[in-house]
Amino acid sequence: MYRQNIGQIGRQLGLIIALTTSAFSAHAQAVFPTGTIRFVAPNTGGTPPDIISRIIAKELSESEQWRTIVENRPGGITTIAANDVLTHPADGHNLLSMSVPAVAAPALVPAISYDFESDFEPVIKATVSYNVLVVNPSVPAASVAELVALLKSQPDKLTFSSGGFGTPAHLIGEQFKLQTGTRAQHVPYAQFPQAIGDLLNGTNAFMFVTMLPVVDLIKTGKLRALAVTGPKRVAALPDVPTIVEAGFPSLVVEDWVGFAVRRGTAKDTVAQLNEAINRALQKPAVREAFAKLGAEPVGGSPEAFGELVKSQVQHWKTVVADAGIKAQ
Repeated sequence: MYRQNIGQIGRQLGLIIALTTSAFSAHAQAVFPTGTIRFVAPNTGGTPPDIISRIIAKELSESEQWRTIVENRPGGITTIAANDVLTHPADGHNLLSMSVPAVAAPALVPAISYDFESDFEPVIKATVSYNVLVVNPSVPAASVAELVALLKSQPDKLTFSSGGFGTPAHLIGEQFKLQTGTRAQHVPYAQFPQAIGDLLNGTNAFMFVTMLPVVDLIKTGKLRALAVTGPKRVAALPDVPTIVEAGFPSLVVEDWVGFAVRRGTAKDTVAQLNEAINRALQKPAVREAFAKLGAEPVGGSPEAFGELVKSQVQHWKTVVADAGIKAQ
């Protein structure tokens, strides 16, 4: 009898411990976030990575009831924002908004103080978009092939613009030159509108640019679109061929946005962030807002985004080295 009671008591205690442990684990997961989640954007306000960060932050605040903010920390080819995130605890409350310049920074900034593999934990690839190659209407080129022929006939005579050193417009332009064997001068601008302005007035000949600022300029004939850098045509510019259709499949280049946190962040926290953003990406309002930017939602696992970051760091390192780009 005594042994039976002891056994029953033991089983009851085991059940109580198991239930308590389960409840504690559930509570431990539920307490994240304990404060405001901050998206740190390495871009100025109104740029696609900034807008995408704000769309997702707003959705998380509404659907997850999380307090969110977006803070802009431009400069240093995204290194100012990255270092900002690394000054905060590894608790998932500070996310670095990443795009192409972030993964090019290790090749462009000689004294970079961090490493993506050892210092950051990937969370998710949020969106993908493609740039469009546009020329001033005065440029005698109606196709990519004609632009390449023109550049080869006048090496270093024509110029292409960008919104700054290390931006996608700059990097894609350099890759274009490498893979077509052409030469043209890069003209970086401190402000993106200035780059567009000097393209419109004919100071510069061509530019690889995000969709949103130029769709109307293309439709009204103020700029001529030669190709989009994606593998398929985009809804915003259905009559513009892809770079593949134009005969240059090696020039397919993604412009993407993703998020990472400081390495050491708990895996459960990374998983919560990943799952919440994946849910946000499925919301019709979010997808519609992205479409206006020429962007598509992606989503997926932290591991998949980590592989992308790793491959992109190596890709742009090769482009920067082969193009002989020097830090400014």
